[in-house]
Amino acid sequence: MKPSLTHRAEYLLFAGATGIGTRLGPAAADRLGGWLGSVAYHLVRIRRDVVEDQLRLAFPERDAAWVRATAAAVYRHLGREALATLRLAGATAEEIAARTVTEGLEDVRRVLSRGRGAVIVTGHLGNWEIGAASLAAQGIPLDGFAQMLGNPLVNRAVADARARLGMRVFDRRGAVARALRAVREGRAAGFVADQDARRAGVFVPFFGRPASTYRGPALVAIRAGVPLFLGIALRRPDGRYDVRIEEIETDRSGPTDAAVLRLTAAFTARLEAAIRVAPDQYFWLHRRWKTRPPEELAATGHSIT
Repeated sequence: MKPSLTHRAEYLLFAGATGIGTRLGPAAADRLGGWLGSVAYHLVRIRRDVVEDQLRLAFPERDAAWVRATAAAVYRHLGREALATLRLAGATAEEIAARTVTEGLEDVRRVLSRGRGAVIVTGHLGNWEIGAASLAAQGIPLDGFAQMLGNPLVNRAVADARARLGMRVFDRRGAVARALRAVREGRAAGFVADQDARRAGVFVPFFGRPASTYRGPALVAIRAGVPLFLGIALRRPDGRYDVRIEEIETDRSGPTDAAVLRLTAAFTARLEAAIRVAPDQYFWLHRRWKTRPPEELAATGHSIT
């Protein structure tokens, strides 16, 4: 795609924001990001109703004051992490290692050392970009799958920054086939798999409600016969990140669809447990329960969306 004038203007803004974030340093960038997040919550009010509604659904036992305070904290967190992610463009592996404390990585190394690949799944919790960068910076051969950005200039800059740290990122279209090749080459295939998957997903419990969830991570792990790990990168009060990786084990016997459902439900349950520890670090702006199960729609007389 040939870049348009709009693409070039957007890229200049992106490059400028990246440069500002890098020059500010971590502490100043965190302060600026938190302030920008507060502005977004109190004044701009981007999807504020969505965030508060979903917090009420996920935490029905909490009162209105907690919902408002947590929602405001969500926006401050997003502001901080936006600038932290921009700073990755100029970060070295050593700088990333200095900001992260990793637990469970040896389990992944052990699997990869035997020539087997692995699937690593995460959600929009904490800072998933820094989590992935920390694994790549520590020598994990990682292939990530994500939606490509609409601006080719920004997309190339982001891809170059990831590649410099050791990550390869591919378009999520056709991700299952490409991820199967990656794990068969002894690499780790990384997925962010906690957004509404519409009719292509499987419905598993998420905070007590069925949520359409991408089946790709579990399908790749089961087809290739490799372990599936959940990875979480939570921000600490000191500005560093706890990166924790745990293997998700379930019964894989029987029909593939049933095994995929069980494994998807298992990693979603562990992700939910991590969100409950730090609900202010989750991306509640996404309408997680937008697609409803066919049987629920049939009972209400609505069609599937």
